Amino acid sequence: MSIAQRIHELQASIPGNVTLVAVSKFHPVEALEEAYQAGQRAFGESRAQELMAKAKVLPKDIEWHFIGPLQSNKVKEIAPFIHLIHSVDSLKLLQEIEKQAEKNGRIIRVLLEIHVAKEETKHGFSVEECKSLVNALPVLPHVSICGIMGMASLTTDEQQIHGEFKQLPELYTFLRSSCFKGNKDFTILSMGMSHDYPIAIQEGSTMIRVGTYIFGEREY
Repeated sequence: MSIAQRIHELQASIPGNVTLVAVSKFHPVEALEEAYQAGQRAFGESRAQELMAKAKVLPKDIEWHFIGPLQSNKVKEIAPFIHLIHSVDSLKLLQEIEKQAEKNGRIIRVLLEIHVAKEETKHGFSVEECKSLVNALPVLPHVSICGIMGMASLTTDEQQIHGEFKQLPELYTFLRSSCFKGNKDFTILSMGMSHDYPIAIQEGSTMIRVGTYIFGEREY
């Protein structure tokens, strides 16, 4: 099955309120071009240098999503054009995004990354850390917090995946009814990847990040 066929199949199988981000990191420009021709516009990258190189040669209406751990010193490289940063895991990073967004005269959309997996290699705030952060947020006029993101453990235990994902809509609902009440931008619950996106959608995800299913194994 071709990249285009997989995208069409995915789009047909997911609810209309769920956004598909095609995780294109480590895949060649030609693969992204095929996905673009199939109508895909949101692409996810995890390295600033690779993202910038692709953005220079691919169509300007692509929405670039930064989905990996982001170092503060890399923010300035993607700040002029990034559509959404999924992986904000510290106040320091938020403040750097604010600084670079102001320099570029734009508002940068971000998600707070929440750690719910049982794997220590995953990044993010705990649920309680997130609540504490948003209750004491400084004024960040050039940053728009649009929701939260989280990843489940890489396991075949579907019960465990369900259990981990359940924590995210609970937190999302709490934040939306308290700290972000009346905030029209706070609409994204990003969870689910190639191996677990059907479960994520069952648990309320509004944005999935799918790479391997679309593009095949990565070329490192």
